[in-house]
Amino acid sequence: MTTILVVDDEFLIANVLTFALEDEGFMVVRASNGRKGLEVFQRDHPSLVITDFMMPAMNGLEMTRAIRELPEGRAVPIILMSGAQAEIARQHGQMFAAVFDKPFVLSKIVEAVITLIGRPDPEV
Repeated sequence: MTTILVVDDEFLIANVLTFALEDEGFMVVRASNGRKGLEVFQRDHPSLVITDFMMPAMNGLEMTRAIRELPEGRAVPIILMSGAQAEIARQHGQMFAAVFDKPFVLSKIVEAVITLIGRPDPEV
């Protein structure tokens, strides 16, 4: 099954993304900050990461840098969502497959996920 990691300290946003992606057939794992997100990434090896920018312990940019330093993290698409910090992320565009401003249109994020990694494989 295709796994996606959602990293956001806002419980409601993480839930909305999780439900939408699960409805499309993806398996979703979550973390509430960048440090935990890095741990989950190393444990679960997701096909794609969706992260917020501003979070406690380690922000989304710091987590992305740490993922990119891992051999298994160099090619994984990472989508960043942010309010005021989206422009900072766009300055590091090579690190992100897409950047979405908050508030975002949920269907656009799901569409970006499918464009980047395809539809999930049906369970056999």
